[in-house]
Amino acid sequence: MAFKIGLLGYGTVGTGTAKILLDPVGRNSLLQEIVIARVGVRSLDQPRSPELPAGVLTTDLEAIVTDPEIDLVVELLGGLEPARSLILKAIDHGKHIVTANKAVIARHGEEIFTAANQAGVYVLLEAAVGGGIPVIKPLKQSLGVNRIQTVIGIINGTTNYILTKMTEEGADFDEVLAQAQKLGYAEADPTADVDGYDAADKIAILAAIAFNGRIKREDISCEGIRQINATDISYADDLGFVIKLLAIAKANSDNDSLQVRVHPTLVPKDHPLANVNNVYNAILVEGEPLGQVMFFGPGAGQGATASAVVSDIVNIVGMMQTSQGSEKLDPMLRCSHEHFKQLSPMSEIDTRFYARFLCQDVSGVIGHLGTSFGNHNVSLESVVQIGFRHNLAEIVVVTHQVREGNFHQALTEIKGLESIDSIPSILRVL
Repeated sequence: MAFKIGLLGYGTVGTGTAKILLDPVGRNSLLQEIVIARVGVRSLDQPRSPELPAGVLTTDLEAIVTDPEIDLVVELLGGLEPARSLILKAIDHGKHIVTANKAVIARHGEEIFTAANQAGVYVLLEAAVGGGIPVIKPLKQSLGVNRIQTVIGIINGTTNYILTKMTEEGADFDEVLAQAQKLGYAEADPTADVDGYDAADKIAILAAIAFNGRIKREDISCEGIRQINATDISYADDLGFVIKLLAIAKANSDNDSLQVRVHPTLVPKDHPLANVNNVYNAILVEGEPLGQVMFFGPGAGQGATASAVVSDIVNIVGMMQTSQGSEKLDPMLRCSHEHFKQLSPMSEIDTRFYARFLCQDVSGVIGHLGTSFGNHNVSLESVVQIGFRHNLAEIVVVTHQVREGNFHQALTEIKGLESIDSIPSILRVL
């Protein structure tokens, strides 16, 4: 019996998905039972490859999600609307869902998964995080018996490419961003990537799965990489670090609340994530009793993302064949968490910091810095006067693990010192 699917979108990932489905030889045998019944596009005029049989392409996307002959809808439109509305309508008509849309899941996951559970259908989203890297299913299944403590990821290929090239070439952000745009690694409007929003969407999804609770996307603290410059990359290198945009989800000691955040971070050169470069992604998971495990691979691209999409399709087809008419969903694939996790405010998080100060060339400056930090219980690991910039002394400070709120209180006091001209850079340290 053929299993009919409808594709919403036939762009890069959509055509990659079709290529796999139309060429099943040497792949999973279930692919031979899957038929692309309808494909929704914005226009019928432009040429497409691979070509589809006559009548498969349509501009009526709503007709696909309401078609009684279609068993599963694959949403590859991206963005929030009409993706959200079409997903919900498909669920309402009893369709299973496969999506690569991290934004719609991160922001409307509660609504979508509640509707799916009530309708008795699956919503699978392996392609939404990490491109072709299998991480969502392993988190649900292979690692599900572990007590997860941290999930730390480099999960945006654009920013990782930019930071890699800045490190290798000693170039500043704007120069490398323009290069990335010419090569197609960065969008014409790079905001979602370079300001950290894309990574925040993805860590919201990973945190929800790893810690078995829903995450309010708007509560995730998010900082991008626009402020990173060649000077800080060079100083980080001298101190034994590389700078990466990290997405971090970590269980607090109470085992109930979480810290979930995205920001550029100084990563020690001997850390597993330090050598993940260019457009590659990696997700490091730490739990008990397993310890550490890292997922690494291409985080984007037609083949990688389509691989994850088709994997989800095959999973659903396999479940439908083995369920033999049962209305119960496999608890290992369905969304089981229904409550929201409490996220700690950034002021309550403990972390290390790197800060760069430009100071008047007068005696006692380092002592004044140390006093102000000490007044707010900020312990310093190192204080180094690097040299001079524009007749100002340049001092770099690295702290021990400190409460973020205390650190910023100390900075407020330091900004009031007559000897302090400015604080060009403040970065967290892993």
